[in-house]
Amino acid sequence: MELLENIVLRQKQGKADGIYSCCSANEYVIRAVMRKGIKYHTPVLIEATANQVNQDGGYMGMTPKDFYFFVHKIADEERFDRSKLILGGDHLGPLIWSELPEQEAMEKAEELIRQYVEAGFGKIHIDTSMRLLEDSKDVRLSNVVIAERSVRLCKAAEEAFQKRKAECPDAQTPSYVIGSEVPVPGGIREEDDMEVTSPEDCVLTLQTFKEKFEENGLSGAWDRVIALVVQPGVEFGGQEIHEYDRRKAKRLTDTMREIPGIVMEGHSTDYQTPQKLREMVEDGIAVLKVGPALTFAMREGLFALENIEREIFSGSNRSYIRETLEEVMLKHPDNWRKYYHGTEKEVRNARAFSFSDRCRYYFNDKEIGEAVKKLFNNLGDNVIPYSLLSQYLPVQYRKIRAGNLKNSGYEILLDYIGGVCEDYLYATLGKYESA
Repeated sequence: MELLENIVLRQKQGKADGIYSCCSANEYVIRAVMRKGIKYHTPVLIEATANQVNQDGGYMGMTPKDFYFFVHKIADEERFDRSKLILGGDHLGPLIWSELPEQEAMEKAEELIRQYVEAGFGKIHIDTSMRLLEDSKDVRLSNVVIAERSVRLCKAAEEAFQKRKAECPDAQTPSYVIGSEVPVPGGIREEDDMEVTSPEDCVLTLQTFKEKFEENGLSGAWDRVIALVVQPGVEFGGQEIHEYDRRKAKRLTDTMREIPGIVMEGHSTDYQTPQKLREMVEDGIAVLKVGPALTFAMREGLFALENIEREIFSGSNRSYIRETLEEVMLKHPDNWRKYYHGTEKEVRNARAFSFSDRCRYYFNDKEIGEAVKKLFNNLGDNVIPYSLLSQYLPVQYRKIRAGNLKNSGYEILLDYIGGVCEDYLYATLGKYESA
């Protein structure tokens, strides 16, 4: 994990250095991210969340080992240097078993984290911030309880690494991310509150975790804790975006800047402007998590391509992506129902256009996958007239005219997603042009 450790070192030397984390298991997103990594000569950090990928398959239908090989296969196909690829596990803990008794939930979380480490994931976010069945719903979990549960999972991770090391002697020890101030995965709901983490909470969290790690013989693991998850005041919901305000976060960032060896990790940075993202890195938030914004861009690109397809093809020859997506989401509403409220029309629009992008949970569906393939088959090489490109995809139109992009629906989609990556590369590198 030297790539991550070097970022931490440079941050502590006062340099505005960072990395963005692609929190997506979508193939098109991963390919777009890797292509930008090649263009900019940068490492690529890809993280799977506990609900996407777990021992039961998650909503992607993959175990950690499956996901490891899935990403590496894409890397080989894109000719991305494996030595620059970092895989991480996000929100690893009892998140998806929070309605179970503590013992049962934690046993499942231990198995989850073991499988991630044994598969070869090197960046491990231990998240035990959620209440379990016995925990009071009226009182925030104490730092001590969160730390003790995290220690239990860290022990499981360290044991799993010894097993991996025996099978793969060159394996690098995992780096850890901790923190109890964890935003809701996938964005806030209307009823959720959002406040900047207090520096006092950060100091207390770090002290408590350090004590519990050392008490349990995990001093070596503590030395590999590289980041603390904080809430710097960034979030998004269905239509709203909470922009970063460095003035409001100043007490937090000033305090964390003085803590050696540990940087801040910001979750839910999706939809921030490039300048705001750059300010976050300058202020010490060295790891920027992004997920929904990438699949939101993918959905935008697909809808734009479908608009073009509609002008060229008719009847059964079309892909009908939006209609298929709507039908599948209505048949399986569990992943969006509690997030979207309002009139029937407002909820329908949210299913398609919400910033919370709950439709990302459905792109692994077979029907939708077939629709996307049909779209790509229809919009193959040089099928799209320039006039329609100019109308619906003007940025890609200019790139195609300049000879920098192939006139193909597939290539256009990856380039469209790559526009989000460009914002994060500006934030972490301080420039748009490739090296």
